[in-house]
Amino acid sequence: MPGRPFLQIPGPTLVPERIVRAMSQPVIDHRGPTFGALVKECLDGLREVFKAPNGHIVLYPGSGTGAWEAAIVNTLSPGDRVLACVNGHFAAGFARTAQAYGVEVERLEVPYGEGAPVMPLEARLAADTAREIRAVLVVHNETSTGVTSDIGAVRAALDRARHPALLLVDTVSSLASIDVRHDAWGVDVTLTGPQKGLMLPPGMAILAISERAVTAGDKARCPRAFWDWRPVLERNRRGEFPYTPATTLLFGLRESIAMLREEGLDNVFARHARLAEACRRAVRALGLDILCKNPRQYSNTLTAVVMPAGFDSDAFIRQAYASLDLSLGIGLGDVKGKVFRIGHLGSLNELELLGGLAGVEMALRDFGVPLRLGAGVAAAQEFLLGA
Repeated sequence: MPGRPFLQIPGPTLVPERIVRAMSQPVIDHRGPTFGALVKECLDGLREVFKAPNGHIVLYPGSGTGAWEAAIVNTLSPGDRVLACVNGHFAAGFARTAQAYGVEVERLEVPYGEGAPVMPLEARLAADTAREIRAVLVVHNETSTGVTSDIGAVRAALDRARHPALLLVDTVSSLASIDVRHDAWGVDVTLTGPQKGLMLPPGMAILAISERAVTAGDKARCPRAFWDWRPVLERNRRGEFPYTPATTLLFGLRESIAMLREEGLDNVFARHARLAEACRRAVRALGLDILCKNPRQYSNTLTAVVMPAGFDSDAFIRQAYASLDLSLGIGLGDVKGKVFRIGHLGSLNELELLGGLAGVEMALRDFGVPLRLGAGVAAAQEFLLGA
């Protein structure tokens, strides 16, 4: 179909033309001085985005799933115990990755639509008098449910329990869209991918790691070769990598960081918050429910919408794509077939959001869901005009 594709999934997001152009240049020697300068720019810029001035940045060709694996194998050993906050499909995946390496995973589970359970977490840590729990695993922004957990509160729970466990946090769908504070929150590994707030194509695993995590890496006994971050840190000092890097993605990453600096991170966060609230008002005006029940935990990068009883969300998403070329996120895990997800992150403005919301309304009406056309768009417009 002609016109802009409406990719309203929670990532990968549309790649801005500036970044496409930045990546459309000849590949350079990945052991030469020009590449070394590029590496330094990217690592320094990522420290700003992670708010990790005291941290180390590790990059791999890969994905957010690979970043899970890198976080696990570099900090833990087979037989170690970890406490995983499981509140959605991706939190469960993070826990399964640890299990695959022989790590004993204790799951602290809550229903989909809730955030990381801080009080039960603190109670369990306080009860661990033998200090057997070596790490806590949390997803900051659970992409399957549209729930943002309070990582600062998780750190406070660890501190109140005086527990030395490492804090490993997935920020795949929050970094560069929702405020992430690696150093201030005392996170040991903050991991992400490039295809959401960083506005890049998929293809990298990106981690910010603390000095404690580096020390843990010297003692970790999980098998590791490609994911071993020790040679990465050593070669980065010379502007190199111990593997063939994704050079064109690094060109794009440099441009992404420049765009974030130009807008200002606080303005980026405010834009996402504003567009997210407009989306939520549109959903409520259509008479639909939001999966996340606690307004303090609403995600500013996506909204998970509950389909009315008797309607299958997977079938709705297929029809929306076939009829309007509108891509929406499917329900995952426990909410498969029950919710659809509207992404509102990355390089997105008011008119693009309103266009996507209009498409959602049309697709829902076409699917047989009773609603008044224009109600959701009007509610979003009223909010945006008054905000």
